Amino acid sequence: MSSVTKFCDKVYVMAEGGSHYCSKKSDDLCLEDSEKSLSMTRLKCLLRGLDVKAYLLLFMLIPTSLFFIYVHGQKITYFLRPLWESPPQPFHEIPHYYHENVSMENLCKLHGWGIREYPRRVFDAVLFSNELDILKIRWNELHPYVSEFVLLESNSTFTSLPKPFVFAGSRDEFKFLEPRLTYGQVPGRFKKEENPFIEEAYQRLALDYLLKQAGIQDDDLLIMSDVDEIPSRHTVNLLRWCDGIPPILHLRLRNYLYSFEFLVDNNSWRASIHVYQAGKTRYAHYRQSDEILADAGWHCSFCFRRIKEFVFKMKAYSHVDRVRFSHFLNPKRVQRVICKGADLFDMLPEEYTFKEIIGKMGPVPHSYSAVHLPSYLLENAEQFKFLLPGNCLRESG
Repeated sequence: MSSVTKFCDKVYVMAEGGSHYCSKKSDDLCLEDSEKSLSMTRLKCLLRGLDVKAYLLLFMLIPTSLFFIYVHGQKITYFLRPLWESPPQPFHEIPHYYHENVSMENLCKLHGWGIREYPRRVFDAVLFSNELDILKIRWNELHPYVSEFVLLESNSTFTSLPKPFVFAGSRDEFKFLEPRLTYGQVPGRFKKEENPFIEEAYQRLALDYLLKQAGIQDDDLLIMSDVDEIPSRHTVNLLRWCDGIPPILHLRLRNYLYSFEFLVDNNSWRASIHVYQAGKTRYAHYRQSDEILADAGWHCSFCFRRIKEFVFKMKAYSHVDRVRFSHFLNPKRVQRVICKGADLFDMLPEEYTFKEIIGKMGPVPHSYSAVHLPSYLLENAEQFKFLLPGNCLRESG
């Protein structure tokens, strides 16, 4: 080793006027040190081979990567969802037959069901937050065939934010069904750090007790759905008259976003109708059977008149974790997103295959069809103009 070192010294003294640098010598030292695992000398040797540009690239790449993950981490997770989560078992789809000029006996027969001598009673039960406009459309759509409307509201959101009893303050607007209304209030528990779904489950349990106060009995029909999940009136009429329907039947609804201008898909399925059984039927909002009736109504999510109502729901509902940044709640941004048909939370579609995720990426296409919508909506089109195609601008207050 000493002879090699002396040789290098002589060569570099002659070639560079006194420089004693010898790459061979350095490499030998690194080679010797590399055998000492986790030593500082080894690290220095590794860094010695990097130039300034490499250092700059390294210090730029790491923070940039961390920032990208921070901003888009949820998108990455949703996009890769098909890698670790399989699609749920498909529903057994029941074709839906309807025409206003076909008798109820024939409609029941087309579905494979019999006809009853008299219709069942129907109870429509909802948890209410602040969706007054959609509630008017819902109850006017259903009131010819619903025996009792049951509404429960709390002074707390699912995320433990205080809220007024909105329905109580607007009850006079629903005098047309007051004789058939059972109204209840439940106090919030205001547990700030608790999972919002626990508060939601607590309020749904309270709704079970309110249904008993409303007088529901075995063999009555119970509609379980959020306020913005609206079964069509002919669907409810069909199920109250037909004999032999499934005891628990999910409803496939047309899925709209912000208004009836943005048709997302036809895959809203959480709404359901139950043949009530005391001690067995529990109010819930998840999958409870494999049977689903096609084209049974409308789901209009975030269909509010005012920007402040959008902001309130974003902070109030169970998926509040989707508000990752405060600027998501900026009113100007919310308005832009509504008119584009984009996602308020800047998220990718919640799908189970890459094909479906890619197919739904980007804004929801505009639809200019207002055919087969709730009749009350069209009869009062000026009042509910914000829900019809071509009217995306919202009131600020």
